[in-house]
Amino acid sequence: MRKIIVLSFISMDGVMQAPGGPTEDPSGGFTHGGWVVPYFDEFLGNIMDEQMGKPFDLLLGRKTFEIFASYWPHHVDEGPGINNATKYVASNTLTAHEWSKSVFLKGNVADEIKKLKQQDGSDLQVHGSGNLIQTLLKHDLVDEFWLKIFPVTLGTGKRLFAEGTIPAGFKVSESKLSPSGVIVVNYQRAGALQTGSV
Repeated sequence: MRKIIVLSFISMDGVMQAPGGPTEDPSGGFTHGGWVVPYFDEFLGNIMDEQMGKPFDLLLGRKTFEIFASYWPHHVDEGPGINNATKYVASNTLTAHEWSKSVFLKGNVADEIKKLKQQDGSDLQVHGSGNLIQTLLKHDLVDEFWLKIFPVTLGTGKRLFAEGTIPAGFKVSESKLSPSGVIVVNYQRAGALQTGSV
């Protein structure tokens, strides 16, 4: 069985939109694109190399797939893991692409992803893909979150945990702090939400 692992850069107030650049995703009038750049250092680069140095396949929404497809095939030496991974794409409009090992999910996305999870193979990493993540959360399909929490608040923008997130329990499997103040924390699914009283 394969795990679904969401790798996400988020602000302290939970925004994940357009971390890498001003034009990455200006939808909804978002004007703060590129907010991770001042904090991205060698420490975070090494973390990303480690996390993406393991065998993995990708599970992506259409917008993130198109961003990746415009860059990574032209930078094979820089991103061998991404180029070698099978790219499973959830899209209602895109059905084919020349980027090698791209597979487009047809029919009910949640059902197709459940089938993928049951197969043998590498874990499925989700990068970006904010809309797809909401579907995964709604159907309780995420096994782990590998988060980088940046010391900024953005006020507006697409949030990692938006409406439709079901109550759930998680446990910390790893945590580190970068020299620039970024919290790197991995969470594993740990059953139902536990409650109590004080």
